[in-house]
Amino acid sequence: MMTEEMQAALNKQINEELFSAYIYASMSSYFEDMNLKGFASWMNKHAEEEVDHAKRIVKYLHDRNARVVYTTISAPKTAWEDPTAVLKDAYDHECKISECINKLSSLAVEQSDHATHAFLEWFVTEQVEEEALVNGVLQQLKLAQGAPAALFLLDNELRQSTPIEA
Repeated sequence: MMTEEMQAALNKQINEELFSAYIYASMSSYFEDMNLKGFASWMNKHAEEEVDHAKRIVKYLHDRNARVVYTTISAPKTAWEDPTAVLKDAYDHECKISECINKLSSLAVEQSDHATHAFLEWFVTEQVEEEALVNGVLQQLKLAQGAPAALFLLDNELRQSTPIEA
């Protein structure tokens, strides 16, 4: 049986995942406004992926006969100074989510909740991939600063990729 503390922590993570979707949707809109369709599509795919992460946790809670409680999602940031600032915020956000997942995993170990610990291993691995992916695009953007043609090429590359391929 899952403890109330673990249920509350997983419910909090559902909110974190949905907020991630919300912020990536906002980033997608920012890129749409800049006519960077590849970046917009890439961020939109990330938003969809974050909703899937939330759904995964919801299903797990239901499978464990635990209650799902949805809470308010804060409004995301809507403006940035440039595309590099957007990706810097996305990378920082992924690092924050990794920290949240690590805390959940530690809590599961502390409580000897082996099922939840095993469930969270997928998220631990996913966060390593997410951080590397976003950081890779961020580093490319830094290299492209002051070179509009490079930004155009990166935008076209992202238009043709999935979040995992970028």
